[in-house]
Amino acid sequence: MGSQPAKPLRNTGKIYTIGSYILVNEANEGIHVIDNSNPTKPQNISFISIPGNVDMAVRNQILYADAASDLLVLDFSNPTTVKFKKHLENVFESTATLSTSGAVMPTDPNKGLVISYKEKLVTEKRKCDDVLPNRNGWVEGDMLFATPTYNSNGKSNYGGSTGKGGSMARFTINGNYLYTVGSSKMDVFNLTDSNNPQQETSVVLGGGIETIFPYQNKLFIGSNAGMLIYSLANPAAPTYLSSYSHLRACDPVVVEGNYAYVTLRTNSNSWCGSSNTNQLDVVDISNITTPQIYKTYPMQNPHGLGIDKNLLFICEGNYGLKVFDATNPGYIQNNQLTHLQNLHAFDVIPLGKNLLVIGEDGFRQYDYSNPKNLKFLSKIPVAKK
Repeated sequence: MGSQPAKPLRNTGKIYTIGSYILVNEANEGIHVIDNSNPTKPQNISFISIPGNVDMAVRNQILYADAASDLLVLDFSNPTTVKFKKHLENVFESTATLSTSGAVMPTDPNKGLVISYKEKLVTEKRKCDDVLPNRNGWVEGDMLFATPTYNSNGKSNYGGSTGKGGSMARFTINGNYLYTVGSSKMDVFNLTDSNNPQQETSVVLGGGIETIFPYQNKLFIGSNAGMLIYSLANPAAPTYLSSYSHLRACDPVVVEGNYAYVTLRTNSNSWCGSSNTNQLDVVDISNITTPQIYKTYPMQNPHGLGIDKNLLFICEGNYGLKVFDATNPGYIQNNQLTHLQNLHAFDVIPLGKNLLVIGEDGFRQYDYSNPKNLKFLSKIPVAKK
Protein backbone atom coordinates (compact mmCIF):
# COMPACT_ATOMS: atom_id res chain seq x y z
CA MET A 1 0.00 0.00 0.00
CA GLY A 2 1.28 3.46 -0.91
CA SER A 3 1.99 5.75 -3.85
CA GLN A 4 2.60 4.41 -7.32
CA PRO A 5 2.95 6.14 -10.69
CA ALA A 6 -0.31 7.46 -12.09
CA LYS A 7 -2.47 4.96 -13.93
CA PRO A 8 -5.60 5.33 -16.03
CA LEU A 9 -9.08 5.55 -14.50
CA ARG A 10 -10.92 2.30 -15.19
CA ASN A 11 -13.62 1.66 -12.61
CA THR A 12 -14.45 5.00 -11.01
CA GLY A 13 -16.02 5.25 -7.59
CA LYS A 14 -16.38 8.16 -5.20
CA ILE A 15 -14.81 11.61 -5.41
CA TYR A 16 -13.20 13.94 -2.87
CA THR A 17 -11.54 17.36 -3.11
CA ILE A 18 -8.92 19.00 -0.93
CA GLY A 19 -7.28 22.29 -1.94
CA SER A 20 -6.08 21.97 -5.53
CA TYR A 21 -6.25 18.18 -5.50
CA ILE A 22 -9.00 15.79 -6.53
CA LEU A 23 -9.13 12.22 -5.23
CA VAL A 24 -10.98 9.67 -7.33
CA ASN A 25 -11.60 6.20 -5.98
CA GLU A 26 -10.75 3.26 -8.20
CA ALA A 27 -13.31 0.83 -6.84
CA ASN A 28 -11.75 -1.57 -4.31
CA GLU A 29 -8.23 -0.86 -5.60
CA GLY A 30 -7.17 2.57 -4.36
CA ILE A 31 -7.19 6.29 -5.07
CA HIS A 32 -6.17 8.37 -8.09
CA VAL A 33 -4.55 11.71 -7.15
CA ILE A 34 -5.28 14.52 -9.61
CA ASP A 35 -3.55 17.91 -9.52
CA ASN A 36 -6.32 20.39 -10.33
CA SER A 37 -4.30 23.59 -10.09
CA ASN A 38 -5.53 24.31 -13.62
CA PRO A 39 -9.09 22.94 -13.98
CA THR A 40 -8.81 23.13 -17.77
CA LYS A 41 -5.79 20.80 -17.69
CA PRO A 42 -6.01 18.50 -14.64
CA GLN A 43 -3.05 16.17 -14.24
CA ASN A 44 -3.31 12.58 -13.03
CA ILE A 45 -0.13 12.53 -10.92
CA SER A 46 -0.16 9.36 -8.81
CA PHE A 47 -2.10 6.36 -7.60
CA ILE A 48 -2.41 5.20 -3.99
CA SER A 49 -2.80 1.43 -3.93
CA ILE A 50 -5.30 0.38 -1.23
CA PRO A 51 -6.99 -3.01 -1.71
CA GLY A 52 -10.62 -2.85 -0.61
CA ASN A 53 -10.81 0.95 -0.73
CA VAL A 54 -14.11 2.75 -1.32
CA ASP A 55 -14.08 5.91 0.85
CA MET A 56 -11.65 8.61 1.94
CA ALA A 57 -11.34 11.94 3.78
CA VAL A 58 -8.48 14.38 4.41
CA ARG A 59 -7.66 16.69 7.32
CA ASN A 60 -4.43 18.48 8.25
CA GLN A 61 -2.52 16.73 5.45
CA ILE A 62 -3.57 13.31 6.72
CA LEU A 63 -5.56 10.98 4.49
CA TYR A 64 -7.98 8.53 6.11
CA ALA A 65 -9.10 5.66 3.91
CA ASP A 66 -10.87 2.36 4.32
CA ALA A 67 -9.28 -0.92 3.29
CA ALA A 68 -12.21 -3.33 3.60
CA SER A 69 -12.74 -3.56 7.38
CA ASP A 70 -9.59 -1.57 8.26
CA LEU A 71 -8.84 2.16 8.55
CA LEU A 72 -5.59 3.44 7.07
CA VAL A 73 -3.83 6.66 8.08
CA LEU A 74 -1.53 8.15 5.42
CA ASP A 75 0.70 11.22 5.18
CA PHE A 76 -0.73 13.35 2.34
CA SER A 77 1.64 16.32 2.74
CA ASN A 78 3.17 15.39 -0.61
CA PRO A 79 0.38 13.96 -2.79
CA THR A 80 2.84 12.43 -5.25
CA THR A 81 4.48 10.31 -2.55
CA VAL A 82 1.82 9.48 0.02
CA LYS A 83 3.29 7.54 2.93
CA PHE A 84 1.68 4.95 5.18
CA LYS A 85 1.54 5.94 8.87
CA LYS A 86 -0.93 3.77 10.77
CA HIS A 87 -3.23 0.80 10.31
CA LEU A 88 -6.32 0.26 12.49
CA GLU A 89 -7.53 -3.28 11.96
CA ASN A 90 -11.14 -4.48 11.97
CA VAL A 91 -12.69 -1.18 12.98
CA PHE A 92 -15.48 -1.38 10.42
CA GLU A 93 -18.21 -3.95 9.99
CA SER A 94 -16.40 -7.15 9.10
CA THR A 95 -19.33 -9.31 8.04
CA ALA A 96 -19.32 -7.81 4.56
CA THR A 97 -17.57 -5.22 2.47
CA LEU A 98 -19.40 -2.51 0.59
CA SER A 99 -19.20 -1.71 -3.08
CA THR A 100 -19.00 1.84 -4.36
CA SER A 101 -22.76 1.90 -4.78
CA GLY A 102 -23.48 0.55 -1.31
CA ALA A 103 -23.74 -3.13 -2.14
CA VAL A 104 -23.14 -5.58 0.66
CA MET A 105 -20.85 -8.16 -0.89
CA PRO A 106 -20.58 -11.70 0.51
CA THR A 107 -17.77 -13.08 2.64
CA ASP A 108 -16.16 -16.36 3.51
CA PRO A 109 -14.85 -16.57 7.11
CA ASN A 110 -11.93 -18.71 5.94
CA LYS A 111 -10.97 -16.49 3.02
CA GLY A 112 -11.80 -12.95 4.11
CA LEU A 113 -13.74 -10.17 2.43
CA VAL A 114 -14.74 -9.91 -1.19
CA ILE A 115 -13.10 -6.82 -2.65
CA SER A 116 -13.59 -7.70 -6.30
CA TYR A 117 -14.99 -10.39 -8.52
CA LYS A 118 -14.84 -11.62 -12.08
CA GLU A 119 -17.99 -12.46 -13.97
CA LYS A 120 -18.11 -15.91 -15.53
CA LEU A 121 -20.98 -17.44 -17.45
CA VAL A 122 -21.54 -21.06 -16.48
CA THR A 123 -24.10 -23.28 -18.22
CA GLU A 124 -24.97 -26.72 -16.89
CA LYS A 125 -27.88 -29.10 -16.71
CA ARG A 126 -29.04 -30.26 -13.28
CA LYS A 127 -32.15 -31.12 -11.38
CA CYS A 128 -33.69 -28.48 -9.14
CA ASP A 129 -33.28 -30.69 -6.06
CA ASP A 130 -29.61 -31.50 -6.69
CA VAL A 131 -27.26 -30.80 -3.78
CA LEU A 132 -24.11 -29.09 -4.98
CA PRO A 133 -21.38 -29.27 -2.31
CA ASN A 134 -18.06 -27.43 -2.28
CA ARG A 135 -19.25 -24.50 -4.38
CA ASN A 136 -17.26 -21.27 -4.17
CA GLY A 137 -20.21 -19.37 -5.62
CA TRP A 138 -23.79 -18.95 -4.39
CA VAL A 139 -26.64 -21.00 -5.78
CA GLU A 140 -30.20 -19.69 -5.77
CA GLY A 141 -32.89 -21.40 -7.81
CA ASP A 142 -31.44 -22.12 -11.23
CA MET A 143 -28.86 -19.32 -11.10
CA LEU A 144 -25.17 -19.72 -10.33
CA PHE A 145 -23.64 -16.43 -9.26
CA ALA A 146 -20.13 -15.38 -10.25
CA THR A 147 -17.31 -16.83 -8.18
CA PRO A 148 -15.72 -14.00 -6.15
CA THR A 149 -12.06 -13.24 -5.67
CA TYR A 150 -11.06 -12.95 -2.00
CA ASN A 151 -8.49 -10.83 -0.24
CA SER A 152 -8.10 -11.05 3.52
CA ASN A 153 -5.86 -8.04 3.87
CA GLY A 154 -7.67 -6.35 2.26
CA LYS A 155 3.86 18.75 -0.81
CA SER A 156 0.43 20.26 -0.89
CA ASN A 157 -0.83 23.85 -0.80
CA TYR A 158 -3.83 23.47 1.46
CA GLY A 159 -2.23 23.65 4.90
CA GLY A 160 -4.42 22.47 7.76
CA SER A 161 -7.72 22.33 5.93
CA THR A 162 -10.42 19.68 5.64
CA GLY A 163 -11.64 18.47 2.28
CA LYS A 164 -15.08 17.88 0.86
CA GLY A 165 -16.75 14.73 -0.38
CA GLY A 166 -19.72 14.08 -2.61
CA SER A 167 -23.22 13.02 -1.63
CA MET A 168 -22.32 9.33 -1.96
CA ALA A 169 -19.68 9.57 0.79
CA ARG A 170 -19.60 7.26 3.79
CA PHE A 171 -16.74 9.23 5.41
CA THR A 172 -17.00 12.81 6.65
CA ILE A 173 -14.93 15.01 8.95
CA ASN A 174 -16.42 17.66 11.22
CA GLY A 175 -14.04 19.50 13.54
CA ASN A 176 -11.78 17.04 15.32
CA TYR A 177 -13.86 13.99 14.45
CA LEU A 178 -14.11 11.52 11.61
CA TYR A 179 -17.54 9.94 11.16
CA THR A 180 -17.92 6.81 9.06
CA VAL A 181 -21.03 4.77 8.30
CA GLY A 182 -21.30 1.11 7.42
CA SER A 183 -24.38 -0.87 6.51
CA SER A 184 -25.82 -0.65 10.04
CA LYS A 185 -23.70 1.58 12.28
CA MET A 186 -21.71 4.79 12.58
CA ASP A 187 -18.16 4.86 13.96
CA VAL A 188 -16.68 7.98 15.55
CA PHE A 189 -12.92 8.65 15.57
CA ASN A 190 -11.19 11.40 17.56
CA LEU A 191 -8.63 13.19 15.35
CA THR A 192 -7.14 15.48 17.98
CA ASP A 193 -3.89 13.68 17.23
CA SER A 194 -4.25 13.50 13.46
CA ASN A 195 -1.63 10.81 13.14
CA ASN A 196 -3.20 8.61 15.77
CA PRO A 197 -7.03 8.53 15.47
CA GLN A 198 -8.85 7.04 18.42
CA GLN A 199 -12.12 5.21 18.03
CA GLU A 200 -14.52 6.87 20.47
CA THR A 201 -17.79 5.05 20.00
CA SER A 202 -20.08 3.19 17.62
CA VAL A 203 -23.71 4.17 17.10
CA VAL A 204 -26.19 1.54 15.94
CA LEU A 205 -28.27 2.99 13.09
CA GLY A 206 -30.25 0.06 11.75
CA GLY A 207 -29.92 -1.63 8.37
CA GLY A 208 -29.47 -0.29 4.85
CA ILE A 209 -27.26 2.71 5.70
CA GLU A 210 -25.73 4.27 2.61
CA THR A 211 -24.42 7.84 2.95
CA ILE A 212 -23.51 10.62 5.40
CA PHE A 213 -23.69 14.41 4.94
CA PRO A 214 -22.65 17.05 7.55
CA TYR A 215 -24.53 20.33 7.89
CA GLN A 216 -24.65 22.91 10.69
CA ASN A 217 -23.51 20.68 13.52
CA LYS A 218 -25.69 17.80 12.41
CA LEU A 219 -25.29 14.62 10.42
CA PHE A 220 -27.83 13.63 7.79
CA ILE A 221 -27.61 9.92 7.09
CA GLY A 222 -29.17 8.34 4.03
CA SER A 223 -30.48 4.79 4.16
CA ASN A 224 -32.43 2.71 1.68
CA ALA A 225 -35.53 3.26 3.81
CA GLY A 226 -35.23 6.95 4.75
CA MET A 227 -33.09 9.70 6.25
CA LEU A 228 -31.76 9.85 9.82
CA ILE A 229 -30.72 13.09 11.54
CA TYR A 230 -28.16 13.13 14.36
CA SER A 231 -27.01 16.03 16.54
CA LEU A 232 -23.32 16.81 17.05
CA ALA A 233 -23.91 18.88 20.19
CA ASN A 234 -21.53 16.34 21.71
CA PRO A 235 -19.30 15.52 18.72
CA ALA A 236 -17.85 12.47 20.44
CA ALA A 237 -21.31 10.91 20.82
CA PRO A 238 -23.83 11.83 18.09
CA THR A 239 -27.42 11.68 19.33
CA TYR A 240 -30.54 10.81 17.36
CA LEU A 241 -32.88 13.71 16.59
CA SER A 242 -35.40 12.44 14.03
CA SER A 243 -35.99 10.65 10.75
CA TYR A 244 -38.28 10.39 7.76
CA SER A 245 -39.15 7.26 5.82
CA HIS A 246 -39.67 6.48 2.15
CA LEU A 247 -40.05 3.48 -0.15
CA ARG A 248 -37.02 1.22 -0.21
CA ALA A 249 -34.57 2.71 -2.72
CA CYS A 250 -31.01 4.00 -3.06
CA ASP A 251 -30.82 7.28 -1.19
CA PRO A 252 -28.10 10.00 -0.96
CA VAL A 253 -28.96 13.34 0.69
CA VAL A 254 -27.72 16.96 0.71
CA VAL A 255 -28.97 19.88 2.80
CA GLU A 256 -29.30 23.65 2.37
CA GLY A 257 -31.17 25.97 4.72
CA ASN A 258 -34.49 24.51 5.86
CA TYR A 259 -34.60 21.73 3.28
CA ALA A 260 -33.01 18.36 2.71
CA TYR A 261 -32.90 17.01 -0.83
CA VAL A 262 -33.05 13.24 -1.22
CA THR A 263 -32.82 11.26 -4.45
CA LEU A 264 -34.45 7.83 -4.67
CA ARG A 265 -33.76 5.51 -7.55
CA THR A 266 -34.66 2.11 -8.86
CA ASN A 267 -31.73 -0.27 -8.93
CA SER A 268 -31.60 -3.84 -10.13
CA ASN A 269 -29.40 -4.69 -7.16
CA SER A 270 -31.32 -5.98 -4.16
CA TRP A 271 -29.72 -3.69 -1.57
CA CYS A 272 -31.61 -0.73 -2.98
CA GLY A 273 -34.96 -2.47 -3.03
CA SER A 274 -37.19 -3.40 -5.90
CA SER A 275 -39.68 -0.51 -5.81
CA ASN A 276 -40.14 1.34 -9.10
CA THR A 277 -38.95 4.62 -7.62
CA ASN A 278 -37.08 7.38 -9.42
CA GLN A 279 -37.71 10.69 -7.71
CA LEU A 280 -36.44 13.70 -5.78
CA ASP A 281 -37.89 14.20 -2.30
CA VAL A 282 -37.71 17.66 -0.75
CA VAL A 283 -37.94 17.40 3.03
CA ASP A 284 -38.80 20.36 5.26
CA ILE A 285 -36.40 20.30 8.23
CA SER A 286 -37.29 23.73 9.67
CA ASN A 287 -38.41 21.78 12.74
CA ILE A 288 -35.48 19.43 13.01
CA THR A 289 -37.25 17.01 15.34
CA THR A 290 -40.18 16.49 12.97
CA PRO A 291 -39.02 16.51 9.34
CA GLN A 292 -41.90 16.53 6.85
CA ILE A 293 -42.01 15.62 3.19
CA TYR A 294 -42.59 18.90 1.35
CA LYS A 295 -42.59 17.97 -2.30
CA THR A 296 -41.79 15.00 -4.55
CA TYR A 297 -40.61 15.29 -8.15
CA PRO A 298 -40.29 12.49 -10.72
CA MET A 299 -36.78 11.84 -12.05
CA GLN A 300 -35.30 9.42 -14.58
CA ASN A 301 -32.68 7.53 -12.53
CA PRO A 302 -31.17 9.95 -9.99
CA HIS A 303 -27.88 9.13 -8.31
CA GLY A 304 -25.75 11.66 -6.40
CA LEU A 305 -26.62 15.31 -6.01
CA GLY A 306 -25.11 18.58 -4.86
CA ILE A 307 -26.34 22.01 -3.85
CA ASP A 308 -24.80 25.48 -3.85
CA LYS A 309 -27.15 28.04 -2.36
CA ASN A 310 -30.12 27.93 -4.75
CA LEU A 311 -28.54 25.74 -7.42
CA LEU A 312 -29.37 22.04 -7.25
CA PHE A 313 -27.32 19.57 -9.30
CA ILE A 314 -28.73 16.07 -9.87
CA CYS A 315 -26.86 13.18 -11.47
CA GLU A 316 -29.20 11.06 -13.59
CA GLY A 317 -26.84 8.18 -14.29
CA ASN A 318 -26.99 7.31 -18.00
CA TYR A 319 -29.38 10.24 -18.50
CA GLY A 320 -26.70 12.83 -17.71
CA LEU A 321 -26.66 15.83 -15.38
CA LYS A 322 -29.48 18.27 -14.58
CA VAL A 323 -29.30 21.70 -12.96
CA PHE A 324 -32.30 23.28 -11.20
CA ASP A 325 -33.08 26.60 -9.59
CA ALA A 326 -34.17 25.59 -6.08
CA THR A 327 -34.98 29.12 -4.87
CA ASN A 328 -38.54 27.92 -4.40
CA PRO A 329 -38.41 24.22 -3.42
CA GLY A 330 -42.08 23.91 -4.33
CA TYR A 331 -41.43 24.61 -8.02
CA ILE A 332 -38.13 22.88 -8.75
CA GLN A 333 -39.38 20.84 -11.69
CA ASN A 334 -40.59 24.01 -13.43
CA ASN A 335 -37.17 25.59 -13.00
CA GLN A 336 -34.79 23.24 -14.76
CA LEU A 337 -31.92 25.40 -16.01
CA THR A 338 -30.00 22.90 -18.09
CA HIS A 339 -29.65 19.22 -18.91
CA LEU A 340 -26.30 17.84 -20.03
CA GLN A 341 -26.77 14.58 -21.90
CA ASN A 342 -24.42 12.08 -23.53
CA LEU A 343 -22.51 11.49 -20.29
CA HIS A 344 -22.82 9.28 -17.26
CA ALA A 345 -23.11 11.15 -13.94
CA PHE A 346 -22.72 9.32 -10.62
CA ASP A 347 -21.91 12.14 -8.17
CA VAL A 348 -21.01 15.84 -8.08
CA ILE A 349 -19.23 18.37 -5.89
CA PRO A 350 -20.07 22.08 -6.49
CA LEU A 351 -17.28 24.43 -5.42
CA GLY A 352 -18.77 27.90 -5.79
CA LYS A 353 -17.97 28.14 -9.49
CA ASN A 354 -16.30 24.91 -10.50
CA LEU A 355 -18.39 21.71 -10.69
CA LEU A 356 -16.74 18.30 -10.31
CA VAL A 357 -18.62 15.42 -11.94
CA ILE A 358 -17.69 11.75 -11.68
CA GLY A 359 -19.24 9.01 -13.76
CA GLU A 360 -18.58 5.62 -15.26
CA ASP A 361 -17.07 7.25 -18.34
CA GLY A 362 -14.69 9.60 -16.51
CA PHE A 363 -14.10 12.73 -14.45
CA ARG A 364 -15.40 16.04 -15.84
CA GLN A 365 -15.34 19.69 -14.76
CA TYR A 366 -17.62 22.57 -15.64
CA ASP A 367 -17.76 26.28 -14.88
CA TYR A 368 -21.31 26.98 -13.65
CA SER A 369 -21.01 30.78 -13.40
CA ASN A 370 -23.88 30.76 -15.88
CA PRO A 371 -26.03 27.83 -14.69
CA LYS A 372 -28.12 27.95 -17.87
CA ASN A 373 -25.04 27.34 -19.96
CA LEU A 374 -22.42 25.28 -18.16
CA LYS A 375 -18.97 25.75 -19.66
CA PHE A 376 -17.03 22.54 -20.21
CA LEU A 377 -13.53 22.77 -18.74
CA SER A 378 -11.93 19.34 -18.94
CA LYS A 379 -12.29 15.59 -18.83
CA ILE A 380 -10.14 12.69 -17.72
CA PRO A 381 -11.72 9.72 -19.47
CA VAL A 382 -11.96 6.15 -18.30
CA ALA A 383 -9.55 3.94 -20.20
CA LYS A 384 -11.01 1.22 -22.37
CA LYS A 385 -10.76 -2.18 -20.75
